[in-house]
Amino acid sequence: MAASPAPKSHKPEIRLYDDDADHLINPSVSAERISLLPGDGQKTPGERVRIMWGQDLLRDLLDGRYRTVICGVNDYDNSHGIIAQLVELIPTSQWTSKSVTSYAKMFQESAAIHAGGDREPFVLKFDLDSLLILALLRPKGRNHFTVDDLARGFRTINKMLHDRKERTPAATVSFLNAKANRLIDAGNEEPTFENVLRVMYNSGFRGDVYTSQTMWRMGHVGVFPSYPFPEGLERMRGGSS
Repeated sequence: MAASPAPKSHKPEIRLYDDDADHLINPSVSAERISLLPGDGQKTPGERVRIMWGQDLLRDLLDGRYRTVICGVNDYDNSHGIIAQLVELIPTSQWTSKSVTSYAKMFQESAAIHAGGDREPFVLKFDLDSLLILALLRPKGRNHFTVDDLARGFRTINKMLHDRKERTPAATVSFLNAKANRLIDAGNEEPTFENVLRVMYNSGFRGDVYTSQTMWRMGHVGVFPSYPFPEGLERMRGGSS
């Protein structure tokens, strides 16, 4: 008796939505989309910055998903920054947008007198009980942060987070496309997202980074879920396939 042929192996069909919605949702018709590529697959713990593509930072903070958030603050007007939304929306907050600005101004003036030799920028703490804000203070007399400000600020922030389990998990804004506190590079332009990630990573930060809304318009460029990026990117930049 002849043996029956082995059944053909096949991969099961994967469907994302109920009914026929898979055929109805076409991402190409939307200008706001991303093309997410797989990461490098490394499993070494504590050695990556996770990039939160598609997530809403404000909602995640209000939902209590983080203990600490990192953002910018200035001594002039913070009404358009995320810090203003947080202090107004967190139920346990005793701060307002005006009191945040007033405190930043008072700290800035005090630092100018008593810590004139210190290298800016400073990091201010705003404890909302359920959330700790570590706010990078924009240097006095400037309407922007520099990449060097970001590097020195994140080195300080990393020290404030190191071995402080009660302050983790931590998330940060990308500091790109900011309304209140712009970030510029040596060429007086906004740096690349890769440059920002490199600065944060080299400063010791290993938390989550939330992208800006404008990055949703980069659907024509592949993006990765974490940093450092796969080694293949450097090979491509060098001309290898």
